[in-house]
Amino acid sequence: MRTDHFIRFERVDSVERTERGLRARLHGEQLRVEAVRPDVVRLQLSRGGVFDEKPTYAVCVDPFAADGGASVDWTAEESDGSWTLTTDELVVTLWLDPFRVDVHRTDGSVVVESAPDAEGRYWTYATLNDAWTTRRRIGRDDAIYGLGEKGGRHNRRGRDFTMWNTDVLNEHATAEFRAGLDADDPRADMTSTEFDPYYVTIPFFHQRSAETGTAVGSFVDNGYRGEYEFSRDDEYRITFHGGQWTEYVFAGPSMASIIERYTWLTGRASLPPIWALGYHHCRWHAYKQEDIEVIAKRYRDDEFPCDAIWLDIDYMDGYRVFTWDSERYPDPAGMLKGLANQGFRAITIVDPGVKHDPGYEVYDDGLEKGVFCRTEGGDTYVGQVWPGNTVFPDFVTPEARSWWGDLNARHVESGLAGIWNDMNEPATGEIAPEAMLFDKGRAKHERYHNQYALLMAMGTIEGLRAAQPDARTFILSRAGFAGIQRYAANWMGDNQARWDHLWVSMPMACGFGLSGQPFVGADIGGFQGDTNPELFLRWMQMGALTPFCRNHSETNNVDQYPWSFGEEIHDLVRDVVRLRYRLMPYIYSAFVRATETGEPVQRPLVLDFQDDPEVVDIDDQYLFGRDLLVAPVTEAGMTSRSVYLPAGGWYDWHTGEFHEGGQRITVDTPRERIPLFARAGAAIPMWAEAPASTDDHHPEVVELHVFDPAADGRWESVLVEDDGLTVAEGAPERLTTTVVVSRAGDDVQVEHTTDGPGYAAHARTRFDVVRHSA
Repeated sequence: MRTDHFIRFERVDSVERTERGLRARLHGEQLRVEAVRPDVVRLQLSRGGVFDEKPTYAVCVDPFAADGGASVDWTAEESDGSWTLTTDELVVTLWLDPFRVDVHRTDGSVVVESAPDAEGRYWTYATLNDAWTTRRRIGRDDAIYGLGEKGGRHNRRGRDFTMWNTDVLNEHATAEFRAGLDADDPRADMTSTEFDPYYVTIPFFHQRSAETGTAVGSFVDNGYRGEYEFSRDDEYRITFHGGQWTEYVFAGPSMASIIERYTWLTGRASLPPIWALGYHHCRWHAYKQEDIEVIAKRYRDDEFPCDAIWLDIDYMDGYRVFTWDSERYPDPAGMLKGLANQGFRAITIVDPGVKHDPGYEVYDDGLEKGVFCRTEGGDTYVGQVWPGNTVFPDFVTPEARSWWGDLNARHVESGLAGIWNDMNEPATGEIAPEAMLFDKGRAKHERYHNQYALLMAMGTIEGLRAAQPDARTFILSRAGFAGIQRYAANWMGDNQARWDHLWVSMPMACGFGLSGQPFVGADIGGFQGDTNPELFLRWMQMGALTPFCRNHSETNNVDQYPWSFGEEIHDLVRDVVRLRYRLMPYIYSAFVRATETGEPVQRPLVLDFQDDPEVVDIDDQYLFGRDLLVAPVTEAGMTSRSVYLPAGGWYDWHTGEFHEGGQRITVDTPRERIPLFARAGAAIPMWAEAPASTDDHHPEVVELHVFDPAADGRWESVLVEDDGLTVAEGAPERLTTTVVVSRAGDDVQVEHTTDGPGYAAHARTRFDVVRHSA
């Protein structure tokens, strides 16, 4: 993005104190510098002299409410040429001439500093028509993480990114973007793992200092199209093409604390039902009811754990949402009841597009209620996707969200357990989306495009909660915006059956996790193209150790069911899925922690070992929960691989061999396993056997696998047990067991305390401790 033709804001005219901080006047606009928490400041510049108090639906708390967070003591002082706002942890300097805003910690270390232009002139903010841009200093070797769903390396440094929700494999949706790129730009190639933009926009990132190892965070609360430019050596730039500058700056210095603060603002994931953490079967295929019943029986006959069966678009009548094809599915309710009796939940896809079809009840009702998006001339906007001519609910209005929620509520009454939101970027096919206006035609498309999926999820969850008030909801969404974690899980969209797509799902998942969304996963085996036995096996071995575990593929591909590649592959895949189910107490407890702190379940090593420069660029291995290190096989024919073990001690899960941390080792990768390590000092809870599904599984015994520390110290692990289904998540329905493993010399102690009386179906009577020693 060129900035030489932007109009710089050069000088502050006046400054005054307010109840929250400072307010300045410049260039006919107002600037707010406000202390949100001791380590968080909000910077906000008006447009046309007026503040937009709710620029997006991302922030779900009043940041300044007395009970909303930590109390903030601050002072403001004027000096020659500047004002400073100081908290216990931050010093914000507002320079008057030239205008710029710098943020430092109270120890003087840098949080944000404005960058000078080529002539040495500083500026924080510049505008051109409705666009604005800001420039910041950055260390030459600093790392950038986050921005939600992005391809390529986990460290975003050295690349530029566009924030615009896009149906990635739609040529019409991406042609304009690709046309503006150089031919050698990897983002111009849809087959590249660096292709950009993707389905989800989250304008939030971490910057890790190479010099100090400390981190800072930035969240721009703006839903318009934006660009983040991290390709320059000594500065980065943020540009948005509309809306106002509203930015929350986080001082860190730990990435974990930044995530905690960010998810305090934008909300944390709701605790999912435990069945959503199981293995999911999905395929785009024109199944009939009897086909689904045969597949379900095969899973149970094979003793292959599975909790959910999904139905893609062909279950509908002519792609009309909230309908069933009566020829393929003559008795949906009976089918769903039969699946439930075998421990399966069923989930159907629901796109936002409503077929433009007079006589179709959903279309007629929506038209009568005026809940569809309009054009500038007042007509109903018409796109073209699966049903042909298609109209779209105006989810910006509460009326449309409520109407959509009611439709979902009626849809799940047949026995469905969850909803799959697809095509919600919104995808409009060959027809450009910009003519789609929101808020009854009063708001232009660009303001709400990136928020459309978030608003759709808000409406969907309203209906599910009304239909099943005591049950935890489950929604899977392809697109999203900051805050999507409050309502839905995300999968990574239409990937391909390729080794590099297996690899890129790791940095993509970790980017999601560092952006507040812990419930993520890729289509195992690849959605597009024909997978092969080796690729399928290796992807299943990794996918079973990710937050969302779903095998999904496109119609007309080779079958990629667990039994499609012969007995050996079937048995090896079943083994790793059984491992996932045995680890369910550990996985579930990791999700509980995510709902409490915002920290991810699938996490890059840099989150837990931020001070270690060796982990800055590692994105071919990750932590699953806090205590399991996963190093997948990412290439065909790989018989061994290098694994970096960070500080501490690590036990090879398969062999029991102990390794000191802080080193690279070479690990064999035979066909039956991928490298997996447990952290020394951890106590990992497991079910003794893998059930067919999580349905009504409340065992009497939980194994506690204790991995003895090799050095003196104290380690704490937590197991959370509840019914896994209801919204009564807190005490007294919950049991929380804290396990402390300590070592002093040769003496290793394991102690535990349990709080809470339990829940109605609780059956555990004891722990069986399994010790692993160096």
